[in-house]
Amino acid sequence: MTQKEIKKFYYTHYRRLFNASYRIVGNGADAEEIMHDTLLRFLEMENPPREPAQISAWLIRTCIRRSIDRLRVIKREMSFKENYEEPESISAEESEEMEISTREEVKRVKEALQTMKDPYRLVLTLSLVEGMDYQEIAEITGQKEVTIRSQVSRGKAALLKILQNERN
Repeated sequence: MTQKEIKKFYYTHYRRLFNASYRIVGNGADAEEIMHDTLLRFLEMENPPREPAQISAWLIRTCIRRSIDRLRVIKREMSFKENYEEPESISAEESEEMEISTREEVKRVKEALQTMKDPYRLVLTLSLVEGMDYQEIAEITGQKEVTIRSQVSRGKAALLKILQNERN
């Protein structure tokens, strides 16, 4: 595509993608980033759809999926902060005990991860430990994003069972 065609393509689709993403994530900066990422993904495709209806459908579907992924990441971060933020009035001794306890929990989870089968271990490590999203994991592993989502979900359930069995 020439630069002129890219500009026309951008101005044809940007508002619809931004609005769809904004309605999901509720943040203008995130919505704009998702909209740009979606457009870039389309422009980088080797064999993109040719018909306008297919192009539009692909763009909106991809934008919505990426928005939902971003929302999940935001919720996961908020949940993490709520669960693991230190109280303001905590003594140095209590802080040290909490840090030791956290290190022990992390060690238990990592050990449990090592006992899991390979595809689950890989995707859970990339997702939970490295903090990658599904798309990044799919690009690294060469698998479809849907497959990664399934493996992460099943892997989390298996990891939870392993950890619960250790406690009992």
